[in-house]
Amino acid sequence: MSTEENKALIRRLFEEGINQNQPGVFDELIAPDFVIYDPPPGIPPDREGFRQLIETFRNSFPDLHLTFEAEFADGDYVMHRGYISGTHQGEWQGIAPTGKQIKMKTLDIWRVANGKAVENWVQMDMLGLMQQLGVVPTPTQIR
Repeated sequence: MSTEENKALIRRLFEEGINQNQPGVFDELIAPDFVIYDPPPGIPPDREGFRQLIETFRNSFPDLHLTFEAEFADGDYVMHRGYISGTHQGEWQGIAPTGKQIKMKTLDIWRVANGKAVENWVQMDMLGLMQQLGVVPTPTQIR
């Protein structure tokens, strides 16, 4: 596949699978031997783990939406910088719903092979999320 086709595949994975809440697209676009590097504790590093991760976010933030601010690609690799937004309406990692709006920065790197996503590395601003939920103080709150 071309670099442009790889970018379109990853955009579709997020737009349909996450933003439109159609997780069935994951089976179509993610390879059976897919690997997530450094998944959160308790999440398997595979396609089912990716599905579980999205479901966990969706249960806590039902209006979950992912926005890409920048996209870069080189051959089989597609990178996105953006953020996840939503409203904390369900329990998140033991934190009762706060009703707060969140905006969590993300950086994703994907590798695509034979028309499927095969590898993923992601960094999410979990500290920023916990500060937005009010369970970790911000530096200005510490003073």
